[in-house]
Amino acid sequence: QVQLVESGGGLVQAGGSLRLTCAASVRTAASYAMGWFRQAPGKEREFIAAINYNGGSTYYADSVKGRFTITRDNAKNTLYLQMNSLRREDTAVYYCAADYGVALRIGVRNYDYWGQGTQVTVSS
Repeated sequence: QVQLVESGGGLVQAGGSLRLTCAASVRTAASYAMGWFRQAPGKEREFIAAINYNGGSTYYADSVKGRFTITRDNAKNTLYLQMNSLRREDTAVYYCAADYGVALRIGVRNYDYWGQGTQVTVSS
């Protein structure tokens, strides 16, 4: 069982930056790819970014490519999402998730464990 806890959300003005953190309860490096998703009110949960087990490979949704960066520190069992040039449409609850395996996948159903989410609100 993997427990994930997100932090770092908050209120930021458009054009600003935030860094989200996801702390894992167990060592995820050897077995799990990790991902970030978000869900805005009235919308389905959508894929944002994924990173493989050793951080050597990443994949981004087009909507955040060039603005967001996913990284991981396996020594600390921690996943990060650096968000720059934030826009109002980035407002959502952000979730981290763990996917058992080495492939980078974007489907919500591919991920085995989820955090509780952290709210990000971007104001104009």
